[in-house]
Amino acid sequence: MPVSYPLRRSRTRIRPALAALTATVLAAGALTGCSDGDGPERTVDAFLAGWRSGDLGAVGFIDPTGARLPATEVAKEIKELSGELATTPPTLRRSGDAEVTKDIATAKVRVEWALPGKTTWAYDRPVRLRQGRDDQWQVIWEPQLVQEQLGEGDRLTVRRTASPRAGVLDAAGQPIVAPRQVVRVGVQPSEVTDVKALVKELDAAFKAIRPALNPPVDLSDLPKRLSEADPGAFVEVVTLRDEAYRQIRSRIYDLPGTRFPSEKRDLAPTREFARALLGSVDEAQADDLAAHPDRYAKGDLVGHGGLQGRYDDRLRGTPGLTVLVQGPAGPDGTPEPTEVFRHGPQPGQPLKTTLDVATQNAADAALRGEKRRSALVAVRISDGAVLAAANGPGAAGENLAFTAQVPPGSTFKVVSALGLLDSGAVGADSVVDCPKTFTTVDGRPFKNSDDFVLGKVPFRTDFARSCNTAFASLAPKLGPDGLAVTGRTLGLEGSWDLGTDAFTGKVSANGSPVEQAAAAIGQGTTVVSPLAMAGATAAVARGRWEQPKLVLDPAPAKPAEPGPQLKAESVEPLKAMMREVVTAGTAKALADVPGGPVYGKTGTAEYDNNPAHTHAWFVGWQGDVAFAVFVEQGGSSTSSAVPISERFLRALR
Repeated sequence: MPVSYPLRRSRTRIRPALAALTATVLAAGALTGCSDGDGPERTVDAFLAGWRSGDLGAVGFIDPTGARLPATEVAKEIKELSGELATTPPTLRRSGDAEVTKDIATAKVRVEWALPGKTTWAYDRPVRLRQGRDDQWQVIWEPQLVQEQLGEGDRLTVRRTASPRAGVLDAAGQPIVAPRQVVRVGVQPSEVTDVKALVKELDAAFKAIRPALNPPVDLSDLPKRLSEADPGAFVEVVTLRDEAYRQIRSRIYDLPGTRFPSEKRDLAPTREFARALLGSVDEAQADDLAAHPDRYAKGDLVGHGGLQGRYDDRLRGTPGLTVLVQGPAGPDGTPEPTEVFRHGPQPGQPLKTTLDVATQNAADAALRGEKRRSALVAVRISDGAVLAAANGPGAAGENLAFTAQVPPGSTFKVVSALGLLDSGAVGADSVVDCPKTFTTVDGRPFKNSDDFVLGKVPFRTDFARSCNTAFASLAPKLGPDGLAVTGRTLGLEGSWDLGTDAFTGKVSANGSPVEQAAAAIGQGTTVVSPLAMAGATAAVARGRWEQPKLVLDPAPAKPAEPGPQLKAESVEPLKAMMREVVTAGTAKALADVPGGPVYGKTGTAEYDNNPAHTHAWFVGWQGDVAFAVFVEQGGSSTSSAVPISERFLRALR
């Protein structure tokens, strides 16, 4: 809000050259701008228009003594007085008609400056005019006309105060990103006699830090940086979290020239914690400043990527602004500026999420050793809350957990089986042949992994052992769009709004017989994300689909409506079949995981025409937690996705 200040004594001085102009000269010189008989309002309006445009040639001016002033000099002085605001002239408007007393008129003018950050500084100023002998009105110019505390030689300046950035909160309402202790490891060149030996010792120490605590440190340019730095300079090598520093403190503390100042920085609980989902907070970069000069200033903290980037305006808040009158330097130096307007910083608003710290840590730990691109999503079955969204180191900052668009492979047999059970085409105990190969009417052969054969077995066994040929043979019973219809009951292809980007899947429909057979085993044109499959798996466990939830405050504007209640006569057998996958099928490695029965489905998905090129999947649930694991080019799910699932479930206990 505008702040009022007492009027200070004017420092206006009469210019000697201008004071020399006599009244005779003033009377003799005709002022331009308004025709004879014009009222003072027309002159005021011309002055306001000229103030904004910088061209005051249509207005006549005098100073308080009556001496005539050139319009160009007034325009120049307005620009100098405006100082740092000169490039954004104010919005100006006259408030009503002028009050006229004999040859003096006074008009009230509203001055509104648009300051950075959508802040407005507004105030009223009187514009005084005098009517000359030729009946023309001249503006009586003085610096206070721009702002009441301005004098000759003054200028307006702006100071900016950063606002406190709010945090992203977990499900318990605690900040995920919070001030945490870090140590800046650096070197003072003057105290190093053997740079090569120092680099070798530092490199060995940094490599001993657990990868979860710190990324690899590249020291290849350190010798050059030390040679080019001032001898007494602090050459920073790396900033370590305090726990990482303590791991190697004894190895580096006494090395020649090393220095270890500490400070606090806003960080997540671990370096990897939901990193791709959360994004990062860094000092404003050159492209930030170039793209948004009115929003960011050097040194500002800016969210990049993920939730930090998407909700940057909310989290960052509004910076504070102070407008000051800075006087000219004199014999005693530059005077202290006078504050004329203050808009205090408005702190950012926090962003509340459903993330659970323990579950997220378990998911991150499960993917830690996986060098291939990978993801793990965990959803609470009872309410759809996203508990964890982890992406392995190979994802390089990409949120594959939410946005990957990849074939689901045999995990999609959950959808196929539900569709077949719903239609009555088969029952869990119906006998369905599982031959080595199955050929469609179009002549395309389908086969099982490693060419296994089960023969005529119950449908539940086909499911548990993931028999491709059985499901390919059943595809015609689903009809041309049966998979897509069933998939939609599990949330696939829906319009979700959970507060960030998410791919909800695209299910094959109305394809050729070959495409229908491929789609039944999660191949063909069907693509999904791990989040979409975790949501579908939770729907089976729950008996009804509900949109996964991530951001709670601000609440998403248009979350998807819950799906229909699934048929108990279909979903209950499907649950039993998913349990059999663990007890007697392709995920037996999870049978002894503590914490209650595990249900699930493995998946191996070809992603090109080479059968050896496959992604690995596992979807399932235990207790109230449903989850999906994806490993790009992971090969067999039993050697990649299932072990990751086991590490995740064991870490939760």
